[in-house]
Amino acid sequence: MSQTLRQHAEQQFAEELEELKKADNRERPENWVLSPWAVAEYLMGGTLANGFQVSAKYIGNRRLMETAIATLATDRALLLFGVPGTAKSWVSEHLAAAVSGDSTLLIQGTAGTSEEQLRYGWNYAELLAKGPSQAALVPSPLMRAMEQGKTARVEELTRIPADVQDTLITILSEKSLPVPELGIETQAIRGFNVIATANNRDKGINELSSALKRRFNTVILPVPASEEEEVSIVTKRVSELGRALQLPGEPPALKEVRRVVQIFRELRNGQTEDGKTKLKSSSATLSTAEAISVINSGMALAGHFGDGVLRAGDIAASLVGAIVKDPVQDAVVWREYQETVMKERSDWKDLYRACREQD
Repeated sequence: MSQTLRQHAEQQFAEELEELKKADNRERPENWVLSPWAVAEYLMGGTLANGFQVSAKYIGNRRLMETAIATLATDRALLLFGVPGTAKSWVSEHLAAAVSGDSTLLIQGTAGTSEEQLRYGWNYAELLAKGPSQAALVPSPLMRAMEQGKTARVEELTRIPADVQDTLITILSEKSLPVPELGIETQAIRGFNVIATANNRDKGINELSSALKRRFNTVILPVPASEEEEVSIVTKRVSELGRALQLPGEPPALKEVRRVVQIFRELRNGQTEDGKTKLKSSSATLSTAEAISVINSGMALAGHFGDGVLRAGDIAASLVGAIVKDPVQDAVVWREYQETVMKERSDWKDLYRACREQD
């Protein structure tokens, strides 16, 4: 078994990608590993003609994924947009793996991201010794993607300062990256494209300029439409992460996953699932990704400090940390939810008591 804590998508799902490649007889855009149809099958899952089962990477609206894939087959870049925790990075990685066979050409956007990180940098020892030259040039992942005809990924685009974001305009419109110091330019070859992710909820984001927005086709990834869909996502990812992290203990009971998902959905939506009780909303995003984290933390507690069976007490500690981000406002929201919702549900008494013990 690999010692790598987290494998890249093209490594973790290498067998699926290989089987899809064998079964794929449809037209592929130049330098694509799979056809658009096969990329969609890889993302959404299904059974191939030979009986091989492809696992679902995205549980949700298939048409959204088809729209994203079709965008990458054109000369338009793709922007995956939505609130935190809607699988933007996850989808971005798997799209790049299926389209290019390489998800590692990545730029992680932060407030400190510079133009050099998007375009290219310099080996300063070489630069000082010999002056500007090809040998001294350090290409960015974006430049390498242009040279190789692959997909580059830009995570958290709206965290990058606005003036740095606009470095992408020439690349996306002209498909070229000038290097004025050397009097040359890198021109993108067929297959090159960019997938960017952005969210509209976190603090400290920078709006995209209208000029940059026009260079992208935007696909908005929604929160899971139903409780069942969200439970399926959480169950699947918890199982995968549990194996990857080698967490001791049993897989979580569906009952516990469902309770965490229901709490998150009710606090996120400001009402109970039956619509009968209005609730205050937490300032936390309470995303599907955070629900997965709560269950995984509970499994670690149960496995290392309990009998290996996930129980209410194992979940309660992580629930408080996920929900109460503002110690004043969110504490009120959480206490009210416990008293008006959890306490009144006869089969939630154990979770209510465990959460009260955390207060």
